[in-house]
Amino acid sequence: MEKFRNKDLSPQERAEDLTDRLTVEEMASQLKYDAPAVPRLGIPAYNWWSEALHGVARAGTATMFPQAIGLAAMFDEDSIFHAAEMISDEARAKYNEYSARGDRDIFKGLTLWSPNINIFRDPRWGRGQETLGEDPFLTSKLGVAFTKGLQGDGKVLKTAACAKHMAVHSGPEATRHEFNAVASPKDMEETYLPAFEALVKEAKVESVMGAYNRVNGEPSVASSFLMGKLKEWGFDGYFVSDCWAIRDLHTGHMVTKTAPESAAMALKAGCDLNCGNTYLHLLIAYDEGLITEEDIKRSCVKLMRTRARLGMFDGETVYDSLGLDIVSCDEHKDFSLKCAERSMVLLKNNGILPLDRNSIKTIGVIGPNADSRTALEGNYNGTADRYITFLEGIQDQFQGRVLYSQGCHLYKDRVMGLAMADDRIAEAQAVAAHSDVVVLCVGLDAGIEGEEGDTGNEFSSGDKLDLRLPESQRKLVKAVMAEGKPVIIVNAAGSAIDPETDCDAFIQAWYPGQCGGKALANILFGKVSPSGKLPVTFYKSTAELPEFTDYSMKGRTYRYTRDGILYPFGYGLTYSRVVCSGLSYEEGFITVTAENTGESDTEDVVQIYIKADSPNAPPYPCLCGIKRIALKKGEKAQVKIPLCERSFTTVDDEGRRSRDASSFTVYAGTSQPDELSETLTGSKCLSVKIKLD
Repeated sequence: MEKFRNKDLSPQERAEDLTDRLTVEEMASQLKYDAPAVPRLGIPAYNWWSEALHGVARAGTATMFPQAIGLAAMFDEDSIFHAAEMISDEARAKYNEYSARGDRDIFKGLTLWSPNINIFRDPRWGRGQETLGEDPFLTSKLGVAFTKGLQGDGKVLKTAACAKHMAVHSGPEATRHEFNAVASPKDMEETYLPAFEALVKEAKVESVMGAYNRVNGEPSVASSFLMGKLKEWGFDGYFVSDCWAIRDLHTGHMVTKTAPESAAMALKAGCDLNCGNTYLHLLIAYDEGLITEEDIKRSCVKLMRTRARLGMFDGETVYDSLGLDIVSCDEHKDFSLKCAERSMVLLKNNGILPLDRNSIKTIGVIGPNADSRTALEGNYNGTADRYITFLEGIQDQFQGRVLYSQGCHLYKDRVMGLAMADDRIAEAQAVAAHSDVVVLCVGLDAGIEGEEGDTGNEFSSGDKLDLRLPESQRKLVKAVMAEGKPVIIVNAAGSAIDPETDCDAFIQAWYPGQCGGKALANILFGKVSPSGKLPVTFYKSTAELPEFTDYSMKGRTYRYTRDGILYPFGYGLTYSRVVCSGLSYEEGFITVTAENTGESDTEDVVQIYIKADSPNAPPYPCLCGIKRIALKKGEKAQVKIPLCERSFTTVDDEGRRSRDASSFTVYAGTSQPDELSETLTGSKCLSVKIKLD
């Protein structure tokens, strides 16, 4: 038996043995995402490109969970870990079924290029929906949990996760192929790098993906600084380029002149795998003396090591029993529903919610996202075996009359091409007039906000121009509100939107997955108390934000601004009221008592924030602990939350992290400690002073 098939040897030994058996040409061929078979060694072809952002994507039927930003809104490590476990089970099951039938196509492998742990620093960024929010602590905690859920804890990796896109990458989409993101040493260490470090050190993430843009002058896929950080952290996996990003070296960034030069530059810097086709030029680079056989071999060993860790050379693995029966099974769909319920954020409620079925005879459901499957999906999505739209969810649960009008096109000025502009406004007005209450479903979808190249409307390559609804929807909202009926606005979007109206209730639904309509109905009718929290700041407009291209954190996110805030980070109402008391700190743990003093059972999230007495600390308290809890009416519980050592450090202007403060203020509550949060929730955060030796 060849050594690379010997399970008793380490993955490194097996990879080295296999690579030693390959010619230079064969090694080079394995460094492209669609790696060909090596028949003489019995090595099948393998396509490295698979996606699983919120469910197995682009590979047929799979359970569709809420979009990543919605999963982040749960503020819950356990839930996102459990969702990732289910996703990886389905990925392994689909791989087993496909490969048994000789199908080794794109999106059908075990190397899942998720999660996206970029910081959602600017609400205009269309891909922000793919992230876990604006906060480095929350992104780190949830990213680690998601990665562990994908990879499993056995000797064989269930799937291989990927931390992307390292590291300073959050728009603008239109210029990402030539853009240079300039970030200070402080912002790098304090904001942009912590999640990547956490996934490497704590989750042992198997892969890291480079971004399209340059970072402080260096292309991300060939950056000595970023590669040096990975080495410093002890990264032991493979590095992959974003798709066709290596081509940008000579077509966008202009740091090389030819494709062979770009391939050589990326490979020598440490980019092992090319998503794209520039590595087709590796052999030319080799012949021209730009790279050596050892350069090619080094990366090939890393890739074969990952395949060995996934059990691809074992003949059989502990995951072989996973098959089609687990894909989109009832258990997984039930948990997708639970995630959707936990992710939706109640931003406003004047008392209209939950709806009283006994006093309502007719509900009007209006809006372009009311009966839209696309509004459930987000981007990087799979295909569900059943979708429940917002309209369908309400129809399924309400015994009275449900009237429906699309109201308007999502962004065009008319629904029917031959009609006059605003051709569904009159119908929407009529529906509102004949209803006791209106559920107005507005927002965006992944055809409007998303990745450059995936969109085709008036917005900027997937980015938003502002934080307003499209004009067609603004007209609809104004017309419906003028009817004078109670209105609940449901916003399906991956980012901050201001509806610009004084509605009775406002729910941020994100892109809630295949069960989104049922989740919404459960919340509207009080079967479930909403409990999601904003993982991003909702601004009133972009007027007070820095330029989109400015990567400085000053004036951005809850840690660095209090200006122009519509709804703050960490905010979200429930149908009850959870009050914290008895805050104390001892030996690295915060203890607080949470009591449900309201009239409903509910889940909520205890949030811990810290402010260091140091000029190097951000100007406002930073999240440092979370714990989702479930409390019956009148129930209280003691919550114990660890504070990691990093919470007691600050970063200076040179990017040096240290414990330069001896005094800290720690806050505990169900939102962040700022005046707007307190005004909206009606309760203050507790605080305690901590002095360290």
